[in-house]
Amino acid sequence: MRYCLVFFLACVACGAPAQTYPSRPIRVLIPFPAGSAADIIARAMEPQLRERLGQSLVIDNRGGAGGNIAAEMTAKSAPDGYTIMMATIGTHAINHSLYSRLPFHPVRDFTPVTLVGDSPNALVTTPRVQANSIQDLIALAKAKPGQLNYGSSGSGTTVHLSGELFSVMTGIKMVHIPYKGATEALTGLLGGQTDLMFASLSSSIPLIRSGKLKAFGVTGAQRSRSLPDLPTVAEAGNLPGFAATAWFGIVGPAGVAKPSVATLNKAALETLNTQEVKDRLFNSGVEVRSSTPEDFARLIESEMAKWAKVVKASGAKVD
Repeated sequence: MRYCLVFFLACVACGAPAQTYPSRPIRVLIPFPAGSAADIIARAMEPQLRERLGQSLVIDNRGGAGGNIAAEMTAKSAPDGYTIMMATIGTHAINHSLYSRLPFHPVRDFTPVTLVGDSPNALVTTPRVQANSIQDLIALAKAKPGQLNYGSSGSGTTVHLSGELFSVMTGIKMVHIPYKGATEALTGLLGGQTDLMFASLSSSIPLIRSGKLKAFGVTGAQRSRSLPDLPTVAEAGNLPGFAATAWFGIVGPAGVAKPSVATLNKAALETLNTQEVKDRLFNSGVEVRSSTPEDFARLIESEMAKWAKVVKASGAKVD
Protein backbone atom coordinates (compact mmCIF):
# COMPACT_ATOMS: atom_id res chain seq x y z
CA MET A 1 0.00 0.00 0.00
CA ARG A 2 2.87 2.35 0.92
CA TYR A 3 4.58 1.77 -2.45
CA CYS A 4 1.32 2.46 -4.30
CA LEU A 5 0.99 5.79 -2.47
CA VAL A 6 4.60 6.78 -3.32
CA PHE A 7 4.03 5.88 -6.97
CA PHE A 8 0.80 7.91 -7.04
CA LEU A 9 2.47 10.99 -5.52
CA ALA A 10 5.40 10.71 -7.95
CA CYS A 11 3.02 10.63 -10.91
CA VAL A 12 1.18 13.68 -9.61
CA ALA A 13 4.50 15.53 -9.26
CA CYS A 14 5.59 14.60 -12.79
CA GLY A 15 2.33 15.87 -14.20
CA ALA A 16 2.31 19.09 -12.19
CA PRO A 17 2.21 22.18 -14.40
CA ALA A 18 5.34 24.34 -14.55
CA GLN A 19 5.30 27.80 -13.01
CA THR A 20 3.84 30.45 -15.26
CA TYR A 21 6.56 32.66 -16.78
CA PRO A 22 7.58 35.09 -15.43
CA SER A 23 7.31 34.20 -11.76
CA ARG A 24 10.10 36.47 -10.49
CA PRO A 25 11.89 39.70 -11.47
CA ILE A 26 13.70 39.90 -14.83
CA ARG A 27 17.17 41.42 -15.13
CA VAL A 28 17.67 43.70 -18.14
CA LEU A 29 21.33 44.18 -19.01
CA ILE A 30 22.19 47.50 -20.66
CA PRO A 31 25.51 47.50 -22.56
CA PHE A 32 26.21 51.18 -21.86
CA PRO A 33 26.02 53.50 -18.82
CA ALA A 34 23.03 55.50 -17.64
CA GLY A 35 22.08 58.22 -20.11
CA SER A 36 22.97 56.17 -23.18
CA ALA A 37 20.37 55.54 -25.88
CA ALA A 38 19.95 51.90 -24.85
CA ASP A 39 19.45 52.97 -21.23
CA ILE A 40 16.92 55.69 -22.13
CA ILE A 41 14.90 53.23 -24.23
CA ALA A 42 14.89 50.51 -21.56
CA ARG A 43 13.80 52.91 -18.83
CA ALA A 44 11.05 54.33 -21.05
CA MET A 45 9.67 50.82 -21.60
CA GLU A 46 10.13 49.47 -18.07
CA PRO A 47 6.89 50.68 -16.38
CA GLN A 48 4.64 49.35 -19.15
CA LEU A 49 6.58 46.08 -19.42
CA ARG A 50 6.34 45.60 -15.66
CA GLU A 51 2.57 46.07 -15.81
CA ARG A 52 2.14 43.57 -18.63
CA LEU A 53 4.51 40.92 -17.32
CA GLY A 54 3.38 41.23 -13.71
CA GLN A 55 6.98 41.30 -12.51
CA SER A 56 9.54 44.02 -11.88
CA LEU A 57 12.42 44.57 -14.29
CA VAL A 58 15.84 45.27 -12.82
CA ILE A 59 17.82 47.61 -15.08
CA ASP A 60 21.49 46.62 -14.83
CA ASN A 61 23.97 48.93 -16.63
CA ARG A 62 27.14 47.03 -17.55
CA GLY A 63 29.02 49.39 -19.85
CA GLY A 64 32.46 48.90 -21.30
CA ALA A 65 34.29 47.24 -24.20
CA GLY A 66 31.85 48.61 -26.76
CA GLY A 67 28.96 46.80 -25.13
CA ASN A 68 30.71 43.42 -25.13
CA ILE A 69 30.69 43.04 -21.33
CA ALA A 70 26.89 43.01 -21.14
CA ALA A 71 26.63 40.88 -24.27
CA GLU A 72 28.97 38.23 -22.85
CA MET A 73 27.06 38.21 -19.55
CA THR A 74 23.80 37.71 -21.44
CA ALA A 75 25.20 34.96 -23.64
CA LYS A 76 26.49 33.05 -20.60
CA SER A 77 23.32 33.45 -18.53
CA ALA A 78 20.89 30.62 -17.91
CA PRO A 79 18.35 30.42 -20.78
CA ASP A 80 15.40 30.71 -18.42
CA GLY A 81 14.10 34.09 -19.61
CA TYR A 82 15.15 35.92 -16.46
CA THR A 83 18.14 37.66 -18.03
CA ILE A 84 17.56 39.70 -21.18
CA MET A 85 19.51 42.48 -22.83
CA MET A 86 18.89 45.69 -24.77
CA ALA A 87 21.01 44.74 -27.76
CA THR A 88 22.43 47.37 -30.10
CA ILE A 89 23.75 47.51 -33.63
CA GLY A 90 27.22 47.59 -32.07
CA THR A 91 26.92 44.49 -29.92
CA HIS A 92 25.04 42.44 -32.50
CA ALA A 93 26.25 43.64 -35.92
CA ILE A 94 29.43 45.74 -35.84
CA ASN A 95 31.61 44.27 -33.10
CA HIS A 96 31.76 40.86 -34.75
CA SER A 97 33.92 42.39 -37.50
CA LEU A 98 35.62 45.11 -35.47
CA TYR A 99 37.03 43.05 -32.60
CA SER A 100 39.67 40.40 -33.27
CA ARG A 101 38.18 38.08 -30.66
CA LEU A 102 34.74 38.05 -29.12
CA PRO A 103 33.67 35.66 -26.33
CA PHE A 104 30.26 35.26 -28.00
CA HIS A 105 28.66 35.00 -31.44
CA PRO A 106 25.86 37.52 -32.18
CA VAL A 107 23.65 34.87 -33.80
CA ARG A 108 24.50 31.49 -32.26
CA ASP A 109 24.64 32.65 -28.63
CA PHE A 110 21.41 34.66 -28.43
CA THR A 111 17.65 34.37 -28.74
CA PRO A 112 16.10 37.38 -30.52
CA VAL A 113 12.86 38.67 -28.99
CA THR A 114 12.00 41.84 -30.91
CA LEU A 115 13.41 44.90 -32.60
CA VAL A 116 12.53 47.96 -30.50
CA GLY A 117 13.49 51.04 -32.48
CA ASP A 118 16.09 52.88 -34.48
CA SER A 119 17.69 56.29 -34.39
CA PRO A 120 20.20 58.21 -36.48
CA ASN A 121 23.14 60.04 -34.94
CA ALA A 122 23.78 63.75 -35.29
CA LEU A 123 27.10 65.25 -36.37
CA VAL A 124 27.71 67.79 -33.63
CA THR A 125 30.47 70.07 -32.46
CA THR A 126 30.80 72.98 -30.03
CA PRO A 127 30.82 76.73 -30.73
CA ARG A 128 34.60 76.80 -30.11
CA VAL A 129 35.25 74.80 -33.31
CA GLN A 130 35.67 77.16 -36.26
CA ALA A 131 33.14 75.53 -38.56
CA ASN A 132 29.52 76.36 -39.31
CA SER A 133 28.71 73.62 -41.79
CA ILE A 134 29.81 70.16 -42.81
CA GLN A 135 31.72 71.64 -45.73
CA ASP A 136 33.57 73.93 -43.30
CA LEU A 137 34.38 70.93 -41.11
CA ILE A 138 35.72 68.91 -44.04
CA ALA A 139 37.88 71.86 -45.14
CA LEU A 140 39.20 72.26 -41.59
CA ALA A 141 40.05 68.56 -41.32
CA LYS A 142 41.85 68.60 -44.66
CA ALA A 143 43.85 71.67 -43.62
CA LYS A 144 44.86 69.90 -40.38
CA PRO A 145 45.16 66.18 -41.25
CA GLY A 146 45.12 63.99 -38.16
CA GLN A 147 44.65 66.93 -35.79
CA LEU A 148 40.88 66.83 -35.38
CA ASN A 149 39.52 64.14 -33.08
CA TYR A 150 36.07 62.77 -32.49
CA GLY A 151 34.65 61.05 -29.43
CA SER A 152 32.34 58.07 -29.29
CA SER A 153 30.40 56.07 -26.73
CA GLY A 154 32.69 53.12 -27.42
CA SER A 155 34.43 51.23 -30.19
CA GLY A 156 31.97 49.44 -32.44
CA THR A 157 29.04 51.79 -31.87
CA THR A 158 27.47 53.64 -34.79
CA VAL A 159 28.81 56.76 -33.09
CA HIS A 160 32.28 55.35 -33.84
CA LEU A 161 31.57 53.82 -37.26
CA SER A 162 29.76 56.95 -38.48
CA GLY A 163 33.07 58.76 -38.00
CA GLU A 164 34.98 56.05 -39.83
CA LEU A 165 32.51 56.12 -42.72
CA PHE A 166 32.65 59.92 -42.84
CA SER A 167 36.45 59.82 -42.99
CA VAL A 168 36.46 57.26 -45.79
CA MET A 169 33.88 59.12 -47.89
CA THR A 170 35.47 62.58 -47.46
CA GLY A 171 39.11 61.53 -47.58
CA ILE A 172 39.98 63.16 -44.25
CA LYS A 173 41.95 61.81 -41.30
CA MET A 174 40.62 62.11 -37.76
CA VAL A 175 41.61 60.52 -34.46
CA HIS A 176 38.99 58.36 -32.73
CA ILE A 177 38.71 58.67 -28.93
CA PRO A 178 36.39 56.05 -27.39
CA TYR A 179 34.66 56.65 -24.07
CA LYS A 180 32.77 54.26 -21.81
CA GLY A 181 29.40 55.72 -22.79
CA ALA A 182 27.49 58.59 -24.39
CA THR A 183 27.40 60.76 -21.28
CA GLU A 184 31.16 60.56 -20.85
CA ALA A 185 31.75 61.24 -24.56
CA LEU A 186 29.48 64.29 -24.56
CA THR A 187 31.17 65.57 -21.40
CA GLY A 188 34.50 65.27 -23.20
CA LEU A 189 33.14 67.16 -26.19
CA LEU A 190 31.67 69.97 -24.08
CA GLY A 191 34.87 70.16 -22.07
CA GLY A 192 37.04 70.56 -25.16
CA GLN A 193 38.78 67.16 -25.02
CA THR A 194 37.33 66.30 -28.44
CA ASP A 195 36.33 68.37 -31.46
CA LEU A 196 33.22 66.64 -32.74
CA MET A 197 30.99 63.63 -32.32
CA PHE A 198 28.39 61.63 -34.21
CA ALA A 199 26.18 61.61 -31.12
CA SER A 200 22.98 59.61 -30.69
CA LEU A 201 19.90 61.82 -30.92
CA SER A 202 18.56 60.46 -27.66
CA SER A 203 21.54 61.86 -25.74
CA SER A 204 22.25 64.99 -27.81
CA ILE A 205 18.83 66.52 -28.59
CA PRO A 206 18.61 68.50 -25.30
CA LEU A 207 22.12 69.92 -25.90
CA ILE A 208 21.31 70.79 -29.51
CA ARG A 209 18.08 72.55 -28.56
CA SER A 210 19.81 74.48 -25.77
CA GLY A 211 22.52 75.72 -28.15
CA LYS A 212 25.38 74.04 -26.30
CA LEU A 213 26.07 71.94 -29.38
CA LYS A 214 26.04 72.88 -33.07
CA ALA A 215 24.38 70.21 -35.22
CA PHE A 216 25.31 69.90 -38.90
CA GLY A 217 23.31 66.86 -39.98
CA VAL A 218 21.77 63.52 -39.07
CA THR A 219 23.30 60.26 -40.24
CA GLY A 220 20.09 58.58 -41.40
CA ALA A 221 19.00 58.18 -45.00
CA GLN A 222 16.10 60.57 -44.27
CA ARG A 223 15.70 63.55 -41.97
CA SER A 224 14.61 62.78 -38.43
CA ARG A 225 11.05 63.66 -37.43
CA SER A 226 12.49 64.77 -34.09
CA LEU A 227 14.65 67.44 -35.79
CA PRO A 228 12.92 68.00 -39.14
CA ASP A 229 14.88 71.16 -40.01
CA LEU A 230 18.24 69.42 -39.68
CA PRO A 231 19.43 68.01 -43.04
CA THR A 232 21.03 64.63 -43.46
CA VAL A 233 24.82 64.39 -43.61
CA ALA A 234 24.40 63.13 -47.18
CA GLU A 235 22.48 66.32 -48.09
CA ALA A 236 24.56 68.86 -46.24
CA GLY A 237 27.91 67.30 -47.07
CA ASN A 238 27.11 66.35 -50.66
CA LEU A 239 27.85 62.73 -49.74
CA PRO A 240 25.29 60.57 -51.55
CA GLY A 241 24.97 57.13 -49.95
CA PHE A 242 26.13 58.19 -46.50
CA ALA A 243 23.80 56.53 -43.97
CA ALA A 244 24.30 55.06 -40.51
CA THR A 245 21.32 54.35 -38.29
CA ALA A 246 21.55 52.76 -34.86
CA TRP A 247 18.99 50.16 -33.87
CA PHE A 248 18.04 48.52 -30.60
CA GLY A 249 16.28 45.31 -29.68
CA ILE A 250 15.67 42.76 -26.95
CA VAL A 251 17.56 39.47 -26.86
CA GLY A 252 18.11 36.68 -24.37
CA PRO A 253 20.73 33.93 -24.24
CA ALA A 254 20.46 31.07 -26.72
CA GLY A 255 17.93 28.42 -25.80
CA VAL A 256 15.17 30.47 -24.16
CA ALA A 257 11.93 28.48 -24.42
CA LYS A 258 9.59 29.59 -27.20
CA PRO A 259 6.63 30.22 -24.87
CA SER A 260 8.80 32.59 -22.79
CA VAL A 261 9.98 34.36 -25.95
CA ALA A 262 6.37 34.72 -27.07
CA THR A 263 5.40 36.21 -23.70
CA LEU A 264 8.24 38.75 -23.85
CA ASN A 265 7.53 39.60 -27.47
CA LYS A 266 3.81 40.18 -26.81
CA ALA A 267 4.52 42.39 -23.78
CA ALA A 268 7.16 44.38 -25.66
CA LEU A 269 4.95 44.95 -28.72
CA GLU A 270 2.03 46.08 -26.56
CA THR A 271 4.37 48.40 -24.66
CA LEU A 272 5.81 49.91 -27.83
CA ASN A 273 2.30 50.48 -29.17
CA THR A 274 1.29 52.71 -26.24
CA GLN A 275 1.21 56.42 -26.97
CA GLU A 276 3.13 57.16 -23.78
CA VAL A 277 6.13 55.09 -24.84
CA LYS A 278 5.94 56.24 -28.45
CA ASP A 279 6.03 59.86 -27.31
CA ARG A 280 8.90 59.32 -24.89
CA LEU A 281 11.00 57.58 -27.52
CA PHE A 282 10.09 60.11 -30.22
CA ASN A 283 11.19 62.96 -27.96
CA SER A 284 14.51 61.15 -27.62
CA GLY A 285 14.90 60.79 -31.38
CA VAL A 286 13.96 57.11 -31.51
CA GLU A 287 11.43 55.70 -33.96
CA VAL A 288 9.55 52.61 -32.76
CA ARG A 289 10.26 49.54 -34.94
CA SER A 290 8.80 46.36 -33.43
CA SER A 291 9.10 42.92 -35.04
CA THR A 292 8.70 39.19 -34.69
CA PRO A 293 11.66 37.24 -33.26
CA GLU A 294 12.26 35.73 -36.69
CA ASP A 295 12.37 39.11 -38.46
CA PHE A 296 14.75 40.47 -35.83
CA ALA A 297 17.03 37.45 -36.35
CA ARG A 298 17.14 38.15 -40.09
CA LEU A 299 17.92 41.83 -39.45
CA ILE A 300 20.88 40.94 -37.23
CA GLU A 301 22.36 38.67 -39.90
CA SER A 302 21.92 41.21 -42.70
CA GLU A 303 23.38 44.03 -40.60
CA MET A 304 26.42 41.91 -39.70
CA ALA A 305 27.14 41.49 -43.40
CA LYS A 306 26.59 45.19 -44.18
CA TRP A 307 28.84 46.54 -41.42
CA ALA A 308 31.57 43.98 -42.06
CA LYS A 309 32.12 45.77 -45.39
CA VAL A 310 32.26 49.20 -43.71
CA VAL A 311 34.74 47.99 -41.08
CA LYS A 312 36.95 46.45 -43.74
CA ALA A 313 36.88 49.58 -45.91
CA SER A 314 37.74 51.82 -42.97
CA GLY A 315 40.54 49.61 -41.70
CA ALA A 316 39.19 50.01 -38.16
CA LYS A 317 40.17 47.23 -35.73
CA VAL A 318 40.08 46.72 -31.98
CA ASP A 319 42.32 44.05 -30.46
